[in-house]
Amino acid sequence: MTAGQQAMRTHVVVGAGQAGAHAAVAMRRAGFGGRIVLIGEEASLPYDRPPLSKSFLLAEDEPRLTHFFEPAVFSSLRIEAMVGVKVEAIDLAARRIALTYGGGLDFDALLLATGSRPRCLNVPGGERGLAIRTFDDASQLRQRLIAGQSVVCIGAGVIGLEVAAAAQARGCSVSVLDVERTVMSRSLAPELGVLVQQLHEHHGVTFEGAVAVAAIEGDSVVLGDGRRLPADTVVCGIGVVRNIDLARAAGIATRAGILVDPYGRTSADGIYAAGEVAEFPLAGGHGVWESWKHAQDHGALVGRVMAGAAQPYNEVPWFWSDQYGVNIQVVGDATGAAAAQVVDRGKRDGPSFCAFFLDAQSHVIGAFGWNAPKEVAAATRMIRRAMAITPDRLADPSVSLQTVLATSSSPAVAQLV
Repeated sequence: MTAGQQAMRTHVVVGAGQAGAHAAVAMRRAGFGGRIVLIGEEASLPYDRPPLSKSFLLAEDEPRLTHFFEPAVFSSLRIEAMVGVKVEAIDLAARRIALTYGGGLDFDALLLATGSRPRCLNVPGGERGLAIRTFDDASQLRQRLIAGQSVVCIGAGVIGLEVAAAAQARGCSVSVLDVERTVMSRSLAPELGVLVQQLHEHHGVTFEGAVAVAAIEGDSVVLGDGRRLPADTVVCGIGVVRNIDLARAAGIATRAGILVDPYGRTSADGIYAAGEVAEFPLAGGHGVWESWKHAQDHGALVGRVMAGAAQPYNEVPWFWSDQYGVNIQVVGDATGAAAAQVVDRGKRDGPSFCAFFLDAQSHVIGAFGWNAPKEVAAATRMIRRAMAITPDRLADPSVSLQTVLATSSSPAVAQLV
């Protein structure tokens, strides 16, 4: 395609979150010369969401939105940002989308970065549970975190625990409930979940695992066994539902998310998907990741693909959380399900340690860091390079991580030896 032909094309990005915004910017920076339109339902330019369940809730003064791209970036890159606009339908044959105000927009290529929405608790009174997804959600919750009030967090994932930590810091009485026996069960091996749980309990948070919620009433949460927990405020963090309705209605292949190939291409020609709404190839099938870094990285990659690059997605899942001054980082698979052994670097009862998860061939497949960002960064490199590690050297703090990396082998290196 010539530069002149490309300049006549219109690429539309639906979803102005982390994935959509980074896709639009990366697309332009990769050399696409045509029209780029970024459409978002919220009435603001793209902003950072991770702080909403962290520092935002703890701020003394009224917090403001933090944009990860200044408004000038969009204008300088000739990206048209349409905010407060919802896309109602996609007409694949006509290459046109229908918008809420009755208009439409023609496109040559379309990226769906529609993200997800909080899963609702399907019990009587479930609508009383607050969720955090937007700036407005977080503002409403922040106003309710008043010292002496009782807060019940349903769901012991990252969001629920971050809210619990913030509520406790603001002087609330906090309980955390989950259907699983340990916290962060989708992300962590049970013994590591216990450490995080103990951190919360040390700060006065009550945790109950393996419990069901039967109802939310005006001033309490009713459990499956009939007990009632006082609750001035209830927060639900029980997962998300991916926004696949647009794609499914248009006949694009979906499952839990929108099915894509390693380049972000869907089953429909010229239609792409990126971020947590995209279900992409993983070992043994397709899967989805939920983190701001994945949204950013996948969005940027698919944006470059739409500009003409031929680059498959090959990142390592990673996320972080701050709770009570402890920085928790998880990379790769730290559930222990696929690990043959776990190697600790540092003491679990100390201020800092990292648990490395190794497979049967001593390849690092995941890591959990407790105030250990350098160790997690090294683990990421080991995972990416499929390195075979000597466990004893990895566990020995007198052996630097640089030495461990330099003396380990990847499959490519091993073939040359």
